[in-house]
Amino acid sequence: MAQPPATDGDRLTELAGLKDLTRRGADPAAVERQHAKGKLTARERIELLLDKGSFTEVEMFRRHRATGFGLEARRPHTDGVVSGWGTVEGRTVFVYAHDFTIFGGALGEAHAEKIHKVMDLALAAGAPLVSLNDGAGARIQEGVSALAGYGGIFRRNTQASGVIPQISVMLGPCAGGAAYSPALTDFVFAVRDISQMFITGPDVVQAVTGEQVSQNGLGGADVHAAVSGVAHFAYDDEETCLAEVRYLLSLLPSNNRELPPMAHSEDQADRAGDALLDLVPADDNKGYDIRAVMEVLVDDGEYMEIHAAWAPNIVCALARLDGQVVGVVANQPAAMAGVLDIKASEKAARFVQFCDAFNIPLVTLVDVPGFLPGVEQEHEGIIRRGAKLLYAYCNATVPRISLILRKAYGGAYIVMDSRSIGADIALAWPSNEIAVMGAEGAANVVFRREIAGADDPGTMRARKIAEYRSELVHPYYAAERGLVDDVIDPRDTRSVLIRSLAMLRTKHAELPRRKHGNPPQ
Repeated sequence: MAQPPATDGDRLTELAGLKDLTRRGADPAAVERQHAKGKLTARERIELLLDKGSFTEVEMFRRHRATGFGLEARRPHTDGVVSGWGTVEGRTVFVYAHDFTIFGGALGEAHAEKIHKVMDLALAAGAPLVSLNDGAGARIQEGVSALAGYGGIFRRNTQASGVIPQISVMLGPCAGGAAYSPALTDFVFAVRDISQMFITGPDVVQAVTGEQVSQNGLGGADVHAAVSGVAHFAYDDEETCLAEVRYLLSLLPSNNRELPPMAHSEDQADRAGDALLDLVPADDNKGYDIRAVMEVLVDDGEYMEIHAAWAPNIVCALARLDGQVVGVVANQPAAMAGVLDIKASEKAARFVQFCDAFNIPLVTLVDVPGFLPGVEQEHEGIIRRGAKLLYAYCNATVPRISLILRKAYGGAYIVMDSRSIGADIALAWPSNEIAVMGAEGAANVVFRREIAGADDPGTMRARKIAEYRSELVHPYYAAERGLVDDVIDPRDTRSVLIRSLAMLRTKHAELPRRKHGNPPQ
Protein backbone atom coordinates (compact mmCIF):
# COMPACT_ATOMS: atom_id res chain seq x y z
CA MET A 1 0.00 0.00 0.00
CA ALA A 2 1.44 3.34 -1.06
CA GLN A 3 2.44 5.80 1.63
CA PRO A 4 0.40 9.00 1.68
CA PRO A 5 2.32 12.03 0.42
CA ALA A 6 4.15 13.97 3.08
CA THR A 7 2.43 17.10 4.25
CA ASP A 8 4.08 20.45 4.73
CA GLY A 9 3.97 19.81 8.44
CA ASP A 10 5.77 16.50 8.01
CA ARG A 11 8.47 18.13 5.94
CA LEU A 12 8.96 20.94 8.45
CA THR A 13 9.22 18.43 11.27
CA GLU A 14 11.79 16.44 9.31
CA LEU A 15 13.75 19.62 8.53
CA ALA A 16 13.77 20.75 12.15
CA GLY A 17 14.86 17.32 13.34
CA LEU A 18 17.65 17.09 10.78
CA LYS A 19 18.96 20.55 11.64
CA ASP A 20 18.79 19.80 15.33
CA LEU A 21 20.71 16.54 14.89
CA THR A 22 23.35 18.25 12.76
CA ARG A 23 23.82 21.03 15.30
CA ARG A 24 24.07 18.61 18.22
CA GLY A 25 26.45 16.32 16.36
CA ALA A 26 25.70 12.94 14.92
CA ASP A 27 28.30 11.28 17.16
CA PRO A 28 27.85 12.22 20.84
CA ALA A 29 30.91 10.12 21.76
CA ALA A 30 33.09 12.25 19.48
CA VAL A 31 31.77 15.40 21.16
CA GLU A 32 32.65 13.92 24.55
CA ARG A 33 36.16 13.10 23.36
CA GLN A 34 36.57 16.69 22.18
CA HIS A 35 35.50 18.04 25.56
CA ALA A 36 37.73 15.52 27.35
CA LYS A 37 40.73 17.08 25.60
CA GLY A 38 39.73 20.46 27.05
CA LYS A 39 38.56 21.66 23.64
CA LEU A 40 35.28 23.23 22.55
CA THR A 41 33.29 22.07 19.55
CA ALA A 42 33.15 24.06 16.32
CA ARG A 43 29.68 25.41 17.11
CA GLU A 44 30.58 26.33 20.68
CA ARG A 45 33.51 28.33 19.33
CA ILE A 46 31.35 30.15 16.81
CA GLU A 47 28.88 31.04 19.57
CA LEU A 48 31.71 32.63 21.58
CA LEU A 49 33.06 34.52 18.58
CA LEU A 50 29.86 36.02 17.21
CA ASP A 51 27.10 38.12 18.73
CA LYS A 52 24.45 35.94 20.35
CA GLY A 53 21.94 34.56 17.87
CA SER A 54 23.57 36.21 14.84
CA PHE A 55 25.05 33.16 13.11
CA THR A 56 23.64 32.18 9.72
CA GLU A 57 24.99 28.86 8.50
CA VAL A 58 25.56 27.99 4.86
CA GLU A 59 25.63 24.50 3.34
CA MET A 60 24.69 22.72 6.56
CA PHE A 61 23.54 19.71 4.57
CA ARG A 62 26.64 19.42 2.38
CA ARG A 63 28.02 15.87 2.16
CA HIS A 64 31.03 14.45 0.37
CA ARG A 65 30.63 12.27 -2.72
CA ALA A 66 33.88 10.30 -2.39
CA THR A 67 33.99 6.53 -2.64
CA GLY A 68 36.46 3.91 -1.55
CA PHE A 69 38.08 3.11 1.78
CA GLY A 70 34.60 2.97 3.34
CA LEU A 71 33.86 6.65 2.74
CA GLU A 72 30.62 5.92 0.87
CA ALA A 73 29.18 4.55 4.13
CA ARG A 74 30.19 7.64 6.13
CA ARG A 75 28.59 10.78 4.77
CA PRO A 76 27.78 13.10 7.70
CA HIS A 77 26.21 16.46 7.07
CA THR A 78 28.55 19.55 7.07
CA ASP A 79 31.44 17.27 5.98
CA GLY A 80 33.48 18.43 8.96
CA VAL A 81 33.35 22.21 8.63
CA VAL A 82 30.76 24.70 9.91
CA SER A 83 30.62 27.89 7.84
CA GLY A 84 28.56 31.04 7.51
CA TRP A 85 28.35 34.59 8.78
CA GLY A 86 27.21 36.58 11.79
CA THR A 87 28.08 39.81 13.54
CA VAL A 88 30.67 41.07 16.01
CA GLU A 89 29.46 44.21 17.76
CA GLY A 90 26.83 44.51 15.04
CA ARG A 91 29.22 44.33 12.07
CA THR A 92 29.20 41.42 9.61
CA VAL A 93 31.95 38.81 9.98
CA PHE A 94 32.35 35.56 8.03
CA VAL A 95 33.62 32.43 9.74
CA TYR A 96 34.42 28.81 9.14
CA ALA A 97 35.30 26.30 11.84
CA HIS A 98 36.81 22.85 11.38
CA ASP A 99 34.78 20.21 13.23
CA PHE A 100 37.22 17.73 14.72
CA THR A 101 34.37 15.38 15.64
CA ILE A 102 33.84 14.61 11.92
CA PHE A 103 36.78 13.00 10.09
CA GLY A 104 39.08 14.76 12.56
CA GLY A 105 38.34 18.00 10.77
CA ALA A 106 40.31 16.72 7.76
CA LEU A 107 39.79 18.56 4.50
CA GLY A 108 38.17 16.83 1.54
CA GLU A 109 36.66 18.10 -1.69
CA ALA A 110 33.23 19.08 -0.31
CA HIS A 111 34.80 20.45 2.87
CA ALA A 112 37.11 22.66 0.81
CA GLU A 113 34.31 23.88 -1.45
CA LYS A 114 32.37 25.04 1.58
CA ILE A 115 35.38 27.07 2.71
CA HIS A 116 35.83 28.46 -0.81
CA LYS A 117 32.19 29.53 -0.78
CA VAL A 118 32.41 31.47 2.47
CA MET A 119 35.72 33.05 1.45
CA ASP A 120 34.17 34.22 -1.82
CA LEU A 121 31.18 35.63 0.07
CA ALA A 122 33.43 37.49 2.50
CA LEU A 123 35.35 39.09 -0.34
CA ALA A 124 32.17 39.99 -2.23
CA ALA A 125 30.50 41.45 0.87
CA GLY A 126 33.64 43.27 2.00
CA ALA A 127 33.66 41.76 5.50
CA PRO A 128 36.37 40.18 7.69
CA LEU A 129 37.00 36.43 7.59
CA VAL A 130 37.87 34.38 10.68
CA SER A 131 39.01 30.76 10.41
CA LEU A 132 38.81 28.51 13.48
CA ASN A 133 41.40 25.84 12.76
CA ASP A 134 41.25 22.39 14.31
CA GLY A 135 41.87 19.78 11.63
CA ALA A 136 44.04 16.81 10.76
CA GLY A 137 45.13 18.18 7.39
CA ALA A 138 44.17 16.72 4.02
CA ARG A 139 41.72 13.81 3.93
CA ILE A 140 44.07 11.08 2.71
CA GLN A 141 41.27 8.92 1.34
CA GLU A 142 40.33 11.63 -1.17
CA GLY A 143 43.84 12.00 -2.57
CA VAL A 144 44.67 14.86 -4.89
CA SER A 145 41.16 16.34 -4.63
CA ALA A 146 41.96 17.32 -1.04
CA LEU A 147 45.25 18.90 -2.09
CA ALA A 148 43.50 20.91 -4.80
CA GLY A 149 41.10 22.14 -2.13
CA TYR A 150 44.01 23.66 -0.19
CA GLY A 151 45.25 25.33 -3.35
CA GLY A 152 41.88 27.05 -3.70
CA ILE A 153 42.09 28.29 -0.11
CA PHE A 154 45.62 29.66 -0.58
CA ARG A 155 44.64 31.48 -3.77
CA ARG A 156 41.66 33.10 -2.06
CA ASN A 157 43.78 34.06 0.97
CA THR A 158 46.11 35.86 -1.41
CA GLN A 159 43.34 37.56 -3.38
CA ALA A 160 41.74 38.81 -0.16
CA SER A 161 45.05 40.07 1.28
CA GLY A 162 44.83 43.80 1.85
CA VAL A 163 41.14 43.80 0.86
CA ILE A 164 39.45 42.31 3.92
CA PRO A 165 40.98 41.50 7.32
CA GLN A 166 41.78 37.79 7.65
CA ILE A 167 42.28 36.22 11.07
CA SER A 168 43.33 32.62 11.80
CA VAL A 169 42.64 31.08 15.20
CA MET A 170 44.60 27.92 15.97
CA LEU A 171 42.56 25.65 18.24
CA GLY A 172 44.02 22.26 17.40
CA PRO A 173 46.55 20.64 15.06
CA CYS A 174 47.50 22.25 11.76
CA ALA A 175 50.16 20.28 9.90
CA GLY A 176 51.70 20.11 6.46
CA GLY A 177 50.35 22.32 3.70
CA ALA A 178 47.40 23.32 5.88
CA ALA A 179 49.75 25.56 7.89
CA TYR A 180 50.26 27.85 4.93
CA SER A 181 46.75 29.31 5.03
CA PRO A 182 47.24 30.89 8.49
CA ALA A 183 50.64 32.16 7.33
CA LEU A 184 48.90 34.03 4.49
CA THR A 185 46.42 35.77 6.80
CA ASP A 186 46.87 39.02 8.71
CA PHE A 187 46.82 37.72 12.27
CA VAL A 188 47.29 34.31 13.90
CA PHE A 189 45.92 33.53 17.36
CA ALA A 190 46.98 30.36 19.19
CA VAL A 191 45.89 28.60 22.41
CA ARG A 192 48.51 26.95 24.58
CA ASP A 193 48.61 23.16 24.90
CA ILE A 194 45.93 22.46 22.28
CA SER A 195 47.27 24.16 19.14
CA GLN A 196 50.26 23.01 17.11
CA MET A 197 51.51 24.12 13.69
CA PHE A 198 54.32 22.58 11.69
CA ILE A 199 55.16 21.53 8.15
CA THR A 200 56.66 18.20 9.21
CA GLY A 201 55.76 16.59 12.53
CA PRO A 202 58.04 15.29 15.28
CA ASP A 203 58.19 11.73 13.83
CA VAL A 204 59.40 12.96 10.46
CA VAL A 205 61.86 15.37 12.07
CA GLN A 206 63.36 12.54 14.11
CA ALA A 207 63.53 10.20 11.11
CA VAL A 208 65.30 12.77 8.95
CA THR A 209 67.50 14.68 11.40
CA GLY A 210 67.59 12.51 14.51
CA GLU A 211 66.21 15.36 16.62
CA GLN A 212 63.66 14.42 19.27
CA VAL A 213 60.98 17.01 20.01
CA SER A 214 57.40 17.07 21.25
CA GLN A 215 54.55 18.51 19.22
CA ASN A 216 54.38 21.58 21.46
CA GLY A 217 58.16 21.91 21.46
CA LEU A 218 58.14 21.88 17.68
CA GLY A 219 55.11 24.01 16.92
CA GLY A 220 53.17 24.93 20.06
CA ALA A 221 51.60 28.31 20.75
CA ASP A 222 54.54 29.77 22.68
CA VAL A 223 57.07 28.53 20.13
CA HIS A 224 55.28 30.37 17.34
CA ALA A 225 54.56 33.44 19.48
CA ALA A 226 58.12 33.92 20.76
CA VAL A 227 60.52 32.00 18.51
CA SER A 228 59.26 31.69 14.94
CA GLY A 229 56.97 34.73 14.90
CA VAL A 230 54.24 32.78 13.09
CA ALA A 231 51.66 33.50 15.81
CA HIS A 232 50.84 37.08 16.82
CA PHE A 233 48.98 36.15 20.02
CA ALA A 234 49.03 33.21 22.47
CA TYR A 235 46.46 32.59 25.22
CA ASP A 236 45.80 30.01 27.93
CA ASP A 237 42.22 29.16 26.97
CA GLU A 238 39.79 29.34 24.08
CA GLU A 239 37.37 31.71 25.79
CA THR A 240 40.00 34.40 26.35
CA CYS A 241 41.40 33.89 22.86
CA LEU A 242 38.05 34.34 21.11
CA ALA A 243 37.23 37.37 23.28
CA GLU A 244 40.50 38.95 22.09
CA VAL A 245 39.63 38.16 18.48
CA ARG A 246 36.40 40.10 19.00
CA TYR A 247 38.38 43.01 20.45
CA LEU A 248 40.77 43.03 17.50
CA LEU A 249 37.84 43.08 15.06
CA SER A 250 36.42 46.11 16.89
CA LEU A 251 39.58 48.02 15.94
CA LEU A 252 39.59 47.10 12.25
CA PRO A 253 37.60 48.34 9.27
CA SER A 254 35.48 45.76 7.46
CA ASN A 255 37.49 46.23 4.27
CA ASN A 256 40.07 48.44 2.57
CA ARG A 257 37.44 50.90 1.34
CA GLU A 258 36.39 51.90 4.85
CA LEU A 259 38.02 53.76 7.72
CA PRO A 260 38.44 51.99 11.07
CA PRO A 261 35.42 52.41 13.35
CA MET A 262 35.43 55.50 15.55
CA ALA A 263 34.60 55.15 19.24
CA HIS A 264 33.50 57.73 21.75
CA SER A 265 36.14 58.39 24.39
CA GLU A 266 35.76 60.05 27.77
CA ASP A 267 39.53 60.60 27.80
CA GLN A 268 40.12 64.31 27.17
CA ALA A 269 41.97 65.10 23.95
CA ASP A 270 43.97 67.86 25.65
CA ARG A 271 44.87 65.81 28.73
CA ALA A 272 48.40 66.72 29.81
CA GLY A 273 50.98 63.97 30.12
CA ASP A 274 52.86 65.13 33.19
CA ALA A 275 54.02 61.57 33.89
CA LEU A 276 56.08 61.59 30.70
CA LEU A 277 58.66 63.88 32.29
CA ASP A 278 59.59 61.12 34.74
CA LEU A 279 59.09 58.06 32.51
CA VAL A 280 61.87 58.83 30.01
CA PRO A 281 65.33 59.26 31.63
CA ALA A 282 67.42 62.20 30.48
CA ASP A 283 70.44 59.89 30.29
CA ASP A 284 70.08 58.18 26.94
CA ASN A 285 72.08 55.20 28.21
CA LYS A 286 69.32 54.32 30.65
CA GLY A 287 66.47 52.11 29.51
CA TYR A 288 62.75 52.45 30.12
CA ASP A 289 59.56 50.70 29.00
CA ILE A 290 58.09 52.46 25.97
CA ARG A 291 54.74 50.84 26.75
CA ALA A 292 54.46 53.08 29.80
CA VAL A 293 54.79 56.08 27.47
CA MET A 294 52.11 54.66 25.19
CA GLU A 295 49.74 54.21 28.12
CA VAL A 296 49.99 57.92 28.89
CA LEU A 297 49.38 58.94 25.28
CA VAL A 298 46.51 56.72 24.07
CA ASP A 299 42.85 56.75 25.08
CA ASP A 300 42.31 55.29 28.55
CA GLY A 301 45.79 53.74 28.45
CA GLU A 302 44.46 50.84 26.35
CA TYR A 303 46.20 49.27 23.39
CA MET A 304 46.46 45.85 21.75
CA GLU A 305 50.07 44.82 21.26
CA ILE A 306 50.88 42.70 18.21
CA HIS A 307 53.63 40.07 18.42
CA ALA A 308 54.39 41.02 22.03
CA ALA A 309 56.68 38.04 22.65
CA TRP A 310 58.58 38.13 19.34
CA ALA A 311 61.22 40.78 18.55
CA PRO A 312 60.47 42.66 21.80
CA ASN A 313 62.95 45.43 20.90
CA ILE A 314 60.18 47.02 18.85
CA VAL A 315 56.56 47.43 19.90
CA CYS A 316 53.67 47.34 17.42
CA ALA A 317 50.18 48.03 18.72
CA LEU A 318 46.70 49.17 17.79
CA ALA A 319 45.22 51.89 19.98
CA ARG A 320 42.92 54.91 19.83
CA LEU A 321 43.63 58.62 20.00
CA ASP A 322 40.46 60.64 20.63
CA GLY A 323 38.47 57.63 19.44
CA GLN A 324 40.42 57.19 16.18
CA VAL A 325 42.26 53.91 15.64
CA VAL A 326 46.01 54.29 15.08
CA GLY A 327 48.90 51.90 14.58
CA VAL A 328 51.78 52.60 16.94
CA VAL A 329 55.34 51.55 16.08
CA ALA A 330 57.83 52.22 18.87
CA ASN A 331 61.42 51.32 19.66
CA GLN A 332 61.65 49.55 23.01
CA PRO A 333 64.69 50.72 25.05
CA ALA A 334 63.88 48.08 27.68
CA ALA A 335 64.87 45.31 25.23
CA MET A 336 68.27 45.38 23.51
CA ALA A 337 68.32 49.18 24.02
CA GLY A 338 65.68 49.47 21.27
CA VAL A 339 68.13 48.59 18.52
CA LEU A 340 66.77 47.51 15.14
CA ASP A 341 67.66 43.99 14.03
CA ILE A 342 66.34 41.51 11.48
CA LYS A 343 63.35 40.34 13.48
CA ALA A 344 62.33 43.82 14.61
CA SER A 345 62.53 45.13 11.06
CA GLU A 346 60.37 42.32 9.67
CA LYS A 347 57.87 42.58 12.51
CA ALA A 348 57.41 46.32 12.08
CA ALA A 349 57.38 46.13 8.27
CA ARG A 350 54.51 43.67 8.24
CA PHE A 351 52.56 45.80 10.72
CA VAL A 352 53.13 49.01 8.74
CA GLN A 353 51.94 47.29 5.57
CA PHE A 354 48.80 46.06 7.33
CA CYS A 355 47.96 49.50 8.69
CA ASP A 356 48.53 51.08 5.29
CA ALA A 357 46.30 48.50 3.58
CA PHE A 358 43.42 49.17 5.95
CA ASN A 359 43.57 52.96 6.30
CA ILE A 360 44.98 52.99 9.83
CA PRO A 361 47.17 56.08 10.54
CA LEU A 362 50.68 55.42 11.81
CA VAL A 363 52.30 57.00 14.86
CA THR A 364 56.00 56.18 15.23
CA LEU A 365 57.80 56.72 18.54
CA VAL A 366 61.55 56.87 17.94
CA ASP A 367 64.35 56.14 20.39
CA VAL A 368 66.82 54.07 18.40
CA PRO A 369 70.61 53.76 18.70
CA GLY A 370 70.98 52.18 15.25
CA PHE A 371 70.97 48.76 13.63
CA LEU A 372 72.38 45.81 15.58
CA PRO A 373 76.00 45.19 14.53
CA GLY A 374 77.40 41.69 14.23
CA VAL A 375 78.57 38.98 11.86
CA GLU A 376 75.42 36.92 12.33
CA GLN A 377 73.14 39.85 11.47
CA GLU A 378 75.13 40.66 8.35
CA HIS A 379 75.27 37.05 7.18
CA GLU A 380 71.56 36.56 7.85
CA GLY A 381 70.76 39.49 5.56
CA ILE A 382 70.18 42.57 7.70
CA ILE A 383 70.65 44.69 4.57
CA ARG A 384 67.77 43.22 2.57
CA ARG A 385 65.63 42.29 5.57
CA GLY A 386 66.11 45.63 7.29
CA ALA A 387 65.14 47.26 4.01
CA LYS A 388 61.67 45.71 4.37
CA LEU A 389 60.79 48.28 7.01
CA LEU A 390 62.18 51.10 4.88
CA TYR A 391 60.13 49.89 1.90
CA ALA A 392 56.97 49.57 4.00
CA TYR A 393 57.17 53.13 5.30
CA CYS A 394 58.12 54.62 1.93
CA ASN A 395 55.19 52.84 0.30
CA ALA A 396 52.61 53.83 2.94
CA THR A 397 50.04 56.49 2.00
CA VAL A 398 48.10 56.67 5.28
CA PRO A 399 48.66 59.62 7.65
CA ARG A 400 52.11 59.25 9.20
CA ILE A 401 53.38 61.05 12.30
CA SER A 402 56.81 60.45 13.83
CA LEU A 403 57.98 61.59 17.25
CA ILE A 404 61.60 61.43 18.37
CA LEU A 405 61.82 60.99 22.12
CA ARG A 406 65.59 60.73 22.62
CA LYS A 407 68.22 59.36 20.28
CA ALA A 408 67.81 58.72 16.57
CA TYR A 409 71.09 57.65 15.04
CA GLY A 410 72.25 56.74 11.57
CA GLY A 411 70.29 54.69 9.10
CA ALA A 412 67.88 53.57 11.81
CA TYR A 413 66.73 57.19 12.19
CA ILE A 414 65.93 57.33 8.49
CA VAL A 415 64.09 54.00 8.52
CA MET A 416 61.90 54.90 11.52
CA ASP A 417 59.62 57.09 9.39
CA SER A 418 61.79 60.17 9.20
CA ARG A 419 60.67 63.25 7.28
CA SER A 420 62.99 62.32 4.42
CA ILE A 421 61.06 59.11 3.64
CA GLY A 422 57.64 60.71 3.76
CA ALA A 423 56.39 61.30 7.30
CA ASP A 424 53.63 63.92 7.13
CA ILE A 425 54.46 65.41 10.53
CA ALA A 426 57.83 65.00 12.25
CA LEU A 427 57.97 65.97 15.92
CA ALA A 428 60.64 65.81 18.60
CA TRP A 429 61.00 66.28 22.33
CA PRO A 430 63.70 68.66 23.65
CA SER A 431 65.66 65.55 24.65
CA ASN A 432 66.10 64.47 21.01
CA GLU A 433 69.52 63.65 19.58
CA ILE A 434 69.45 63.17 15.81
CA ALA A 435 72.83 62.37 14.31
CA VAL A 436 74.84 60.01 12.16
CA MET A 437 76.04 58.42 15.39
CA GLY A 438 76.32 59.25 19.07
CA ALA A 439 78.52 62.17 20.08
CA GLU A 440 81.08 59.88 21.77
CA GLY A 441 81.59 57.72 18.69
CA ALA A 442 81.58 60.69 16.34
CA ALA A 443 84.20 62.55 18.35
CA ASN A 444 86.49 59.50 18.27
CA VAL A 445 86.31 59.50 14.47
CA VAL A 446 86.31 63.21 13.64
CA PHE A 447 88.90 64.32 16.21
CA ARG A 448 91.00 61.17 16.56
CA ARG A 449 94.29 62.89 15.66
CA GLU A 450 93.73 65.79 18.01
CA ILE A 451 92.76 63.43 20.83
CA ALA A 452 95.74 61.15 20.19
CA GLY A 453 98.19 64.09 20.08
CA ALA A 454 96.91 65.84 23.22
CA ASP A 455 98.87 65.90 26.46
CA ASP A 456 95.70 64.73 28.23
CA PRO A 457 93.69 62.62 25.71
CA GLY A 458 90.85 62.06 28.19
CA THR A 459 90.26 65.76 28.75
CA MET A 460 90.60 66.51 25.04
CA ARG A 461 88.13 63.76 24.18
CA ALA A 462 85.55 65.10 26.67
CA ARG A 463 86.02 68.61 25.23
CA LYS A 464 85.54 67.40 21.65
CA ILE A 465 82.47 65.35 22.58
CA ALA A 466 80.90 68.48 24.08
CA GLU A 467 81.91 70.48 21.01
CA TYR A 468 80.38 67.96 18.61
CA ARG A 469 77.20 67.75 20.67
CA SER A 470 76.77 71.53 20.80
CA GLU A 471 77.44 71.89 17.07
CA LEU A 472 75.47 69.00 15.53
CA VAL A 473 73.42 67.15 18.14
CA HIS A 474 71.60 69.93 19.96
CA PRO A 475 67.78 69.63 20.15
CA TYR A 476 67.05 72.21 17.46
CA TYR A 477 69.59 71.24 14.80
CA ALA A 478 67.11 69.14 12.77
CA ALA A 479 64.31 71.67 13.29
CA GLU A 480 66.51 74.45 11.92
CA ARG A 481 66.88 72.43 8.72
CA GLY A 482 63.21 71.55 8.32
CA LEU A 483 63.65 67.88 9.18
CA VAL A 484 61.52 68.28 12.31
CA ASP A 485 58.31 70.30 12.19
CA ASP A 486 58.26 71.19 15.86
CA VAL A 487 60.04 70.54 19.12
CA ILE A 488 57.25 70.06 21.65
CA ASP A 489 56.78 69.91 25.38
CA PRO A 490 56.41 66.19 26.21
CA ARG A 491 53.35 66.99 28.32
CA ASP A 492 51.56 68.25 25.18
CA THR A 493 52.27 65.16 23.10
CA ARG A 494 48.78 63.65 23.25
CA SER A 495 47.03 66.83 22.18
CA VAL A 496 49.56 67.53 19.40
CA LEU A 497 49.15 64.00 18.02
CA ILE A 498 45.36 64.27 18.08
CA ARG A 499 45.34 67.65 16.34
CA SER A 500 47.76 66.38 13.72
CA LEU A 501 45.63 63.29 13.07
CA ALA A 502 42.51 65.43 12.73
CA MET A 503 44.26 67.56 10.13
CA LEU A 504 45.43 64.49 8.21
CA ARG A 505 42.10 62.67 8.31
CA THR A 506 41.31 63.76 4.73
CA LYS A 507 44.81 63.05 3.41
CA HIS A 508 44.87 61.73 -0.14
CA ALA A 509 48.03 60.35 -1.69
CA GLU A 510 48.59 58.22 -4.77
CA LEU A 511 51.47 55.97 -5.71
CA PRO A 512 52.78 55.69 -9.28
CA ARG A 513 50.75 53.36 -11.51
CA ARG A 514 52.20 49.87 -11.45
CA LYS A 515 51.14 46.26 -11.24
CA HIS A 516 52.86 45.89 -7.87
CA GLY A 517 56.16 46.75 -6.26
CA ASN A 518 59.02 44.33 -5.71
CA PRO A 519 59.89 44.66 -2.02
CA PRO A 520 63.12 43.21 -0.65
CA GLN A 521 62.80 39.64 0.54
